[in-house]
Amino acid sequence: MNTKENIEDRLWDYIDGVSSNEEKSTIEKLLEADQEWRQKYGELLEAHKLMQSAELEQPSMRFAKNVMEEIARYQIAPATKSYINKRIIWGLAAFFITMVVGLLIYGIGQVDWSSSGGTKLPVDMSKVDYSKFFNNTYVSVFMMINVVLGLVLLDRYFTIRKNKIKEA
Repeated sequence: MNTKENIEDRLWDYIDGVSSNEEKSTIEKLLEADQEWRQKYGELLEAHKLMQSAELEQPSMRFAKNVMEEIARYQIAPATKSYINKRIIWGLAAFFITMVVGLLIYGIGQVDWSSSGGTKLPVDMSKVDYSKFFNNTYVSVFMMINVVLGLVLLDRYFTIRKNKIKEA
């Protein structure tokens, strides 16, 4: 039970004053009776006094200013508004909107307009074969990308709206 690590741990707790009263009395008895404990206690007490007497190093008074001057030497990246071309963003949005409109026109073009079974609507939606244009993997990926881009645009809209409310 009295391994070197155990002895050191118990003595450090005793020196730091975190051990219980029962543990303190046990350690004091061991210090009186055992030479190894006295020797280790002397070493640890000396190390403790050295740590207590050592001053903590502090940075120089100009440390913060030196750091800021060093950072100022490097070119800082410009704000995103200055290097993102809004025409490209609008072009991409127009492309995706055109693709969605084209998909809708294609879907409407698949409807058989000649069959009118006496219903009030001229289009019989039960005869529309959705599997022709919604079963394709590319269409699924395209729709997923459009949903994500729509959510991004919605987020940007709400962010701009929130910023305008803060400025007002």
